Amino acid sequence: MNKEEFIRELKNINISLNETQLKQLDDYYNLLVEWNQKINLTRIIEEKDVYLKHFYDSITLSKVVDLHHNMSLCDIGTGAGFPGIVLKIVFPTLSITLVDALQKRINFLNLVIQKLNLKDINTIHIRAEDYAKIKSNQFDIVTCRAVSRLNKLLDYCLPLLNKNGSFLPMKANCDDEIEEIKKNKKIKIVKIEKFLLPIENSNRTIIVIKRK
Repeated sequence: MNKEEFIRELKNINISLNETQLKQLDDYYNLLVEWNQKINLTRIIEEKDVYLKHFYDSITLSKVVDLHHNMSLCDIGTGAGFPGIVLKIVFPTLSITLVDALQKRINFLNLVIQKLNLKDINTIHIRAEDYAKIKSNQFDIVTCRAVSRLNKLLDYCLPLLNKNGSFLPMKANCDDEIEEIKKNKKIKIVKIEKFLLPIENSNRTIIVIKRK
């Protein structure tokens, strides 16, 4: 996905970016390439692949929730900042917390936040299961992208939600995992959004989960 295709595909899901946002994404990509030579951030490094499989893919969270409002979002196991950093660039009114267990990745994320001059976004160096114990009932949205199986994610993502919050895990094909969590009496599956990533037509699934 080149940049022109990226812009066009975003318009297909009703998202338009200004020049500042496009520049921030470009700078983010360049920092990703530079730091990936020092620490293992991602195996996907070609520009066209990053724009499709990291940038566009992160933004698809907007398919299930309107992210233009002032909401708090926690990105569990954010890694190199997907989807959290991308969502902050595209939806700047979000208040975002990035959680990751590896200090080297946190150092990279802090640099990106500084270089891109992003506001109201912070990083936490901690294991997700430990963070859930100290930050319960805090967030409007908790999300994670290709982190772990759904049944495990529920254990440390659900406690982070506020009363009306939603857990929005981002997955590929996960029908078996969905069947597994349907037995959980603590949750309500509100929506299952399945779609194909443009160009390569790979499967994606976003689930909207609330606490009962």
